[in-house]
Amino acid sequence: METSRYHLHTMPPILMNLPAHSNPEIDRLATVCELPDLAVFDISGADAVSFLQGQITNDIAGADLGSARLAGYCTPQGRLLATMIVGRTMPIPDGSAGLRAIIKRDILAQTIKRLSMFVMRAKAKLIEAPECTVRGITLSEELVEAFESKLGSSLPAAAWEKIETPAGTWIAAPSVGMRRWWLISDIHQATAVDSLLQHCTEVSSDYWHAQDIAVGLPWIEATTQDLFIPQTLNLDLIQGVSFTKGCYPGQEIVARSHYRGTVKRRMVSARIEFDQALSQQLLEQTQPGLDVFDGSREDHVCGRIINRVQTGQEIFLLLESSFEAVDHNQLRVAAPDGPALTLASLPYPVRPVPDEK
Repeated sequence: METSRYHLHTMPPILMNLPAHSNPEIDRLATVCELPDLAVFDISGADAVSFLQGQITNDIAGADLGSARLAGYCTPQGRLLATMIVGRTMPIPDGSAGLRAIIKRDILAQTIKRLSMFVMRAKAKLIEAPECTVRGITLSEELVEAFESKLGSSLPAAAWEKIETPAGTWIAAPSVGMRRWWLISDIHQATAVDSLLQHCTEVSSDYWHAQDIAVGLPWIEATTQDLFIPQTLNLDLIQGVSFTKGCYPGQEIVARSHYRGTVKRRMVSARIEFDQALSQQLLEQTQPGLDVFDGSREDHVCGRIINRVQTGQEIFLLLESSFEAVDHNQLRVAAPDGPALTLASLPYPVRPVPDEK
């Protein structure tokens, strides 16, 4: 198999036509989009950190105020019920540490309810933060200094680093070719946000989600709950799983798959080009959670769709697939003879690259 299928050598097609700026003197330096499909919840109390540490796949206890963590929340069988981005908040006056998490909105209430069932005697409280808005900020590298000057603060550079500013919490997102941040703001930061947005061009949220797919960052949503283990969404490859942090629901199964090397499926990226007349049909056929087929084998389901976004006359996908089906390179949706998928690159390898002879 060609290693280029799993390594990023050039900017992916998904990013080639995204808005860009070249003049650092212009006022509108960055692009911004509201992300209404993302929601925020808080965990407070003396035991907030220790409680969540025992529930998610990553080590939040080891994070400081300057970092966030990607994590999964699993069933006892190791199947993902949620993916989230979690970071510490400033301690409240009594000294208690707090946590704030970003999650898909359609699984917010269910996740809070399920986690709350296991609080028991722990001093921890989970609550939605409805006053918070999540935005995506994207900026070309050469304009970072000018934008930071407008902001009045340096921005985190490496993925998962975070800072607090008058405009809200900035978390650096994984990126390819452009710099990206999630910005979490509440109603008390509206004035600072409005001032900041004067230097941004507003774009569709599809713009941001297309970049998530390009960098191989998956999100669990309602239709994909209880379908995947963390490894088949590559969470172990993108700093979303700690194998040393201790117990959490599903930990034994996740660890067994890791140490025994039994992962036979991974997340890959793909795209479909389509005629405008087929757009609605293809959107129905590429819903997250639907099956993916190996067209080289009759009636063989080889995986499922994880995330999907349409930009122009292309649909971009993150999907789970067996290694065998990827090698055959005849992936299809809806049916074994359905619309064909064209595999795209991810910026990290999804399995060891064979030694060159």
